[in-house]
Amino acid sequence: MTIYQPQSSAEATPTLADLPEDPAEHFAGYAVLGLPFTSGHYLAFRDFPVSSVGPGYRSVWHRTPGGDWTIYANTAPEFSCARYFGAAVQHTVETDVDIQWSGPFTALITVPGVIDWRLQLGTSAATSMLTAMAVRMPESLWRNELVLRAMGAFAGPLLNAGKMLVSGVVPNGQTFQAQPRQLWLVTDSQATILGEDAGQPGALEVQDHLADFWLPQRGLFGAQVGVRFPSTARAGEPEPASERAGKNQAA
Repeated sequence: MTIYQPQSSAEATPTLADLPEDPAEHFAGYAVLGLPFTSGHYLAFRDFPVSSVGPGYRSVWHRTPGGDWTIYANTAPEFSCARYFGAAVQHTVETDVDIQWSGPFTALITVPGVIDWRLQLGTSAATSMLTAMAVRMPESLWRNELVLRAMGAFAGPLLNAGKMLVSGVVPNGQTFQAQPRQLWLVTDSQATILGEDAGQPGALEVQDHLADFWLPQRGLFGAQVGVRFPSTARAGEPEPASERAGKNQAA
């Protein structure tokens, strides 16, 4: 039986040659799919070193208890998560984002001067089973909408994570297909946000979502994550970085 560890899986950096050869937009790397706090704060993290649309990037998503979203990313909005989710967030900020591993299951994510976020990861029978299934799925099934809908409907209750979809439409109008091939639980976490303790990890009173992208109601970490955007037919032109920067400064 193959034993997967988050750190070693995260550090197995993909290359452009690993991306599927089709006209869709693609990203590859690893992520904290999401982590809710009983205080109402919510955090997520993406480290996608490989992108078909520009430079790779890291980002942290933060939701306040009042429901306002900010995406912090170390590249311009048109190359990061804001390319797909910008219409649903209140702020996008271009800044450094870092992750440091202190062991195979322990990491510290930082947005300097804003967020310090410690993670402890672990496995469960559910994450091990889903990983064993996902790493064996051929690429063709990851593009089959019937399979993806069934996968989301199955995984959410199994993981006790609420509603989960791995395909659908993002706020900016593009369609997405997410491919998390290895999964772990966030078993413990502490975070400070602008000097404030985020409190204890725990489900939000009402599960949040950004269009069809539902945020899991428990902490999940994924490696060998691929994200495919097969259609941009309904997507407008990305907002120029200069205009985004002006809005951020005004905010």
